[in-house]
Amino acid sequence: MAVAVRGRGSGIGGGSGAGSTFRNFFSYRIFVSAMFTLLFLATLSVLFSSHPSHHDDDSVILTSGNAYVKRTFLALNSDPLKTRLDLIYRQANDHIALVNAYAAYARNLKLEISKQLKMFDDLANNFSELQLKPNYRTALFESDGPVDEDVLRQFEKEVKDKVKVARSMISESKEAYDNQLKIQKLKDTIFAVNELLVKAKKNGAFASLIAAKSTPKSLHCLAMRLMEERIAHPDNYTDEEPKPEFEDPTLYHYALFSDNVIAVSVVVNSAVKNAREPWKHVFHIVTDKMNVAAMKVWFKMRPVEGGAYVEIKSVEEYPFLTSSYVPMLRQLESSKLQKFYFENSAENATKDVNDMKFRNPKYVSVLNHLRFYLPEMYPKLHRILFLDDDVVVQKDLTALWRIDMDGKVNGAVETCFGSFHRYAQYMNFSHPLIREKFNPKACAWAFGMNIFDLDAWRREKCTEQYHYWQNLNEDRTLWKLGTLPPGLMTFYSTTKALDKSWHVLGLGFNPSISMDEINNAAVIHFNGNMKPWLDIAMNQYKHLWTKYVDSEMIFVQMCNFGM
Repeated sequence: MAVAVRGRGSGIGGGSGAGSTFRNFFSYRIFVSAMFTLLFLATLSVLFSSHPSHHDDDSVILTSGNAYVKRTFLALNSDPLKTRLDLIYRQANDHIALVNAYAAYARNLKLEISKQLKMFDDLANNFSELQLKPNYRTALFESDGPVDEDVLRQFEKEVKDKVKVARSMISESKEAYDNQLKIQKLKDTIFAVNELLVKAKKNGAFASLIAAKSTPKSLHCLAMRLMEERIAHPDNYTDEEPKPEFEDPTLYHYALFSDNVIAVSVVVNSAVKNAREPWKHVFHIVTDKMNVAAMKVWFKMRPVEGGAYVEIKSVEEYPFLTSSYVPMLRQLESSKLQKFYFENSAENATKDVNDMKFRNPKYVSVLNHLRFYLPEMYPKLHRILFLDDDVVVQKDLTALWRIDMDGKVNGAVETCFGSFHRYAQYMNFSHPLIREKFNPKACAWAFGMNIFDLDAWRREKCTEQYHYWQNLNEDRTLWKLGTLPPGLMTFYSTTKALDKSWHVLGLGFNPSISMDEINNAAVIHFNGNMKPWLDIAMNQYKHLWTKYVDSEMIFVQMCNFGM
C-alpha cells in the first residue's frame, strides 16, 4: 500500500515538474512577442505623430538661375500638380545639360565661331531664362501653396516647345559630333560611290569594246572609194610581176597583216620616213580578199617614197593555208565555234565585258594567226620584222637585223613588272599540262614588233609547236583568246629580250605613259581599244599617229577622217 501511494505520488510529482518547464517556456515566448509588438507600435506611433520639418527633410533642387525649389515628400504626394511640375522641371534641366554638352564638344572641336555653337548657347540660356521668369518663379517654384494649373500648363507648353527645338538641333547636329555615325556615313558614301564607279567602268568598257569592234564610217568610205577607183579605171591597176627584191635576203623585210588600209599606210610611211636607206626596205602586206584591191589602189596612187618596195597579197594566194594544215581554219568549220563568235542571237547576247572580249571574232581571224607561218610564207628569207598595224615607227630599225639573237627565234620586248604580265595571267595553270610545261612566273613579252630569225624558227620547228598547242585548245581550256598565249607557249624558251626602248606599248589604253619614254622609243604601239583612227582615241597621243597619215590623198579628204 505504502509503495503504491509513493508510486502515485511520485508520478504526480514528475508531471508537476514537466508542466512547470512548459509554462516557463511559453511565458518567455509571450514576453518576447509582446516586446517586439510594443516596439513596432512605438515606431509606428513615432512615424505617424512626427511633423515635417521645413529644413532637414526638404528636397532641394538647384535651378539654372540659382534659385532653390523646396518641396516635401508629403506635399508631392498630396498635390499631383507638384509631381507634374517636378517632372517638367527635370525634363528641362536634362535638356539644358544635353545642350551644354554639345556646346562644350563644339568648343573642343574649335567651332567657337560656328553657327551651331551660338545656337546651343542660346538654347541653354532660353531654358534657364524660362525658369527664371517672374510669373513662373512666383507661382511655381517659390510658392508653398497649391500649384496654379493654368500657369503650369503654360510653363509645360513652353518647355515642350524648347525641348522640341533642342531635340531637332541635336538630331541635325549629331552627325558632326558622333564619330561612329560619321564613320558609318562615310563608309556608306564610299560604298555607294564605289558601286557607281564599278558600274561606270563596266559601261565604259562595254562601250569601248563596241567601238573597237566597229568599223568607223571613214574607214568604210575609204575602202569603197578605192574600190570604186579600181572599177572605174581598171587599166591603171593591173597586177605587176613579182620583183626579185621581194625575196632578196640582203634587204630589210617587214611583215604586216591587216585589212585596214589607212593603218597599213601609216606603218609603211612612218618606217620609210625614219629609215636612213629606204630603198633597202621591203614591206610584205597580206590582207583578205575583200580588201586586197583597195590596198593595191592605195599604194599605186600613193607610191612609197625613197624607193622602198611594197608587196601586196591576199591570204588566198598562199596555197598551204588550208583547214587540213591550219588548226584555226579547221576549228572555224565547227558550227559550235561559229555560233560562239559570229551568231548574233539572244542566247549569245551578253553585257559582260570579259565575255564580250572573248567573243571578239578578230581572235580567230586568219590574218591574226598568219604570224605563226612566216617561214613558210617567206622561204628564202633569214630574218623578218613583224609589225602590227597599230604601230608607228619613229626611228631607223635596221639595227634589229644585226642583233645577235644567241640562237633564239623571237626578239621581243618583255612587258612584265612586279607580278604583272606573267605567264599566269595568260593561260590556265589549273590545267595539268600547262602546269607541267610552263613557269607561271615567267615574264611575258609583246607581240607587235618582233624580229624573227626564220632559220632558227625552222630548226626549232616552232610552227609545229604552235599547231600542237592550238589543237589542244579547241575547247578553249588552255587559254581564252588571242594569239599572245599561243605565242608565249610556242616561243617559251626561244625568245631573246630586247631593250625596252625598241618598243613602247599602251598608247591605246594607258594615259600615263611619259612623253620622254615615247620620244625615246623606236616603235610606239597603240595596243588597246582606243585606236588612233577611232573617235575614242586618246588625244594626247593621237597626233603621233596622224602626222604620218597621207592627208593630201584625195580619198582621205573625201572620207572626212577629221585630221
